[in-house]
Amino acid sequence: MEQPTLSGSYVRLVPLSLDHVPALCEAGLDPEIWRWTPANVDSPAGMRAFVTEALAERDAGRAIPFVQTEAATGRVVGSTRLANIDRRHRRAEIGWTWIGRPWQRTAINTEAKLLLFTHAFDVMGCKRVELKTDALNVQSRRAIARLGAVQEGIFRRHMITDSGRSRDTVYFSVIDEEWPAVRQGLKDRLHDGLRPHQRARSRAG
Repeated sequence: MEQPTLSGSYVRLVPLSLDHVPALCEAGLDPEIWRWTPANVDSPAGMRAFVTEALAERDAGRAIPFVQTEAATGRVVGSTRLANIDRRHRRAEIGWTWIGRPWQRTAINTEAKLLLFTHAFDVMGCKRVELKTDALNVQSRRAIARLGAVQEGIFRRHMITDSGRSRDTVYFSVIDEEWPAVRQGLKDRLHDGLRPHQRARSRAG
């Protein structure tokens, strides 16, 4: 499967490899990042397992995994992927996304979503792109809804997390007819003056 690099003004999505594990550990061994995820990545071995699983999905043709890097510096700040790819039915999922806390609530996440949606709809020819999150993660649910995605339902006891908790999962989607409006909304948010680190610095101060 093609492993593209997706480039924007604020973020570059670079094909994931095991060579990225040390940089991902530097950005992502933070318990708060993994609070709502099924996996609990709390060690270099855990991060390596996370990357290894992503690469296995890539090799099986089911995923296109990326590291998220700052466009200006090349620094690794997180990971994301297009996954659960079904070429026959022309659908994929944006997920397995995390960003180090200093880069959260910046233009990086907004632009990364724009790049992923663009690749899914305009390059892969998807009819449907899915997103999902823990039903208890209210912040994530609101963020996905702000993208213009439609909430479709809650899958009860959908996953068992590494902590042993039974997780309910909320599913959202964007379909091809909705994509132009979603694309414009994401572009408008970027043009509204978001800059990497501005919000993070204000929070840290």
